[in-house]
Amino acid sequence: MATDGNCSLEFFPPKSSAGLDKLLKKTLPALSALNPEYCSVTYGAGGATRDTTVDTVTAILELGYDVAPHLSFGSDDHAVVESLIRGYRDKGVSRLVALRGDLPSGVGSEQPLLHASELVTFIRQTTGDHFDIAVAAYPEIHPEAPGYERDIHFLKEKLNAGANAAVTQYFYNVESYFYFVDRCMSAGITQPIHPGIMPITNFASLQRFSAACGAEIPRWITARMADFADDRESAYAFGIEVVAQLCATLMESGAPPIHFYTMNQAEPVCTIARQLGLVKGGNGYAGDPALHQSVA
Repeated sequence: MATDGNCSLEFFPPKSSAGLDKLLKKTLPALSALNPEYCSVTYGAGGATRDTTVDTVTAILELGYDVAPHLSFGSDDHAVVESLIRGYRDKGVSRLVALRGDLPSGVGSEQPLLHASELVTFIRQTTGDHFDIAVAAYPEIHPEAPGYERDIHFLKEKLNAGANAAVTQYFYNVESYFYFVDRCMSAGITQPIHPGIMPITNFASLQRFSAACGAEIPRWITARMADFADDRESAYAFGIEVVAQLCATLMESGAPPIHFYTMNQAEPVCTIARQLGLVKGGNGYAGDPALHQSVA
């Protein structure tokens, strides 16, 4: 189902058969109304979800969607990664998301992590131009980066190695994205930089995750969420409003199609999409409160 779609969607591989069943039979059908260009599937630290990632990719592919598996070297050797790459190619996968990744917990820090640019080079050496490759970008700069311009330099290295596009870490300050894109263009980057957007559903969890990954939550959003500490419904509605306005600004500016971090939930993204006019009306699943509940 390769298409020039409205957006792209990211999922994590469910831990249970019930979670996979919900993803395939409810979440994906609901989100299909957005006409996604492709669906990506994450890959745990050091390949921690290798088998479930492959299984999820295969299941989504069999439903006719274009799928982009995430891939990193992590603690794996080149032979393991090469086997994955060739296996995906043989299944008919035509996209990959190449990441540096992280080492799994318990693995000594003395083991070096191979950069995403090295993975992109390896993919091109292994399978030529078969895959459309996306890499990660950080409008608010990677937490381990030595500086702003150096981080853009690292992004350019990944793209020069053969990546076709970049997808950003999520952000809520739209000016950080615009400024980042301007600086990338000044550095000679011509590939599209797709804005990554995370719906705000569980604010406490978002705060913890953002602190770990370096994504900034503007103070005004935190302050407003404090007003809704005992009102989950109003907090949810406010989060949807904030993200919908952010997406509208990006679309009006001519940004490339948005990449939604769905967290395997359909309802938040569907609600945002309806407000943006990306999908008209409802369907058999959008609006179902059960879709706002995560099943692992």
